[in-house]
Amino acid sequence: MPRARKHLVCLSVTPYYHVTSRCVRRAFLCGKDRYSGKSYEHRRDWIETRIRVLSSLFSIRVCAYAVMSNHYHLVVHLHPSEATGWSEQDVLKRWAALFRGPLLVQKAVAGERLSEAEQDTLRSIVTVYRQRLSSLSWFMKCLNEPIARKANAEDHCTGHFWEARFHSQALCSDAAILSAMAYVDLNPIRAGIASTPESSDHTSIRARIRGEKTDDEWVRSISTLIRDGDLHSLEIPIRALMAFSDDEVKETEPRLPMHDRDYLQLLDSTGRYARRHKRGRIDPAIAPVLERLGLSAEEWCQASTCFRQVYRKGNLRLKKPA
Repeated sequence: MPRARKHLVCLSVTPYYHVTSRCVRRAFLCGKDRYSGKSYEHRRDWIETRIRVLSSLFSIRVCAYAVMSNHYHLVVHLHPSEATGWSEQDVLKRWAALFRGPLLVQKAVAGERLSEAEQDTLRSIVTVYRQRLSSLSWFMKCLNEPIARKANAEDHCTGHFWEARFHSQALCSDAAILSAMAYVDLNPIRAGIASTPESSDHTSIRARIRGEKTDDEWVRSISTLIRDGDLHSLEIPIRALMAFSDDEVKETEPRLPMHDRDYLQLLDSTGRYARRHKRGRIDPAIAPVLERLGLSAEEWCQASTCFRQVYRKGNLRLKKPA
């Protein structure tokens, strides 16, 4: 019998988790159905955008992700102490971006005056929301439910879209974290749908190498979520992927236990090994990754730092029309 998630996720032991969700039977998350010829490729942007938006709203950082044809992978870092430092208004605005909430919450978000009794009730509600915004289960709920609804509506069907609740695996050491990240980033290559990490669309490694979306691209993607009712508003910047140990971030920010250049080279060398029962790998005849990108080691360090600067999207304050 499956165990309750609260007994499986223990932040005192590890804040890092490898998470997977898979579609039921022959349902397509993305990709192309070779029997009907129908393409579901447009759904990759749904998922990638929602992962990044939720990471910005929750106190959860994304280390790696890969969106495949019938499943996706995530490596995440839970950082509940960040949520502890949010003000009540911060918590309410983040929650209101996803859910309208009761009338009392709507009044508070709108800045209306509240009675003393209402303020006491609101504080209790904020405590619950603060806990949920640092919860892996709520993060996955807010990721999977809207995708299932949209996919079923598009396919003109009802019923289960995901085969089960999400699977989570605790990563209890630095080696486990890096192994899980490499496994996730190399998934498209092992599946034979990409030849190199930088050509693996809708993966974290491509975003790290090629750079993130532009402001206009983020606006279009987020506007689609708002138009479809999957998001009510977004008034905070999109959070960058979790930083490596040599990135320039705040000292209080958690970092991955490796330099970015070392990880990239590790991924490139690992991807060249042939795995039994896996059809894909990086062609051994292809030049090393930094050479392919036309960068020296020093240039890569400088370029990657620029790629992962946290966005300053003053214009990215989107709300659903009234």
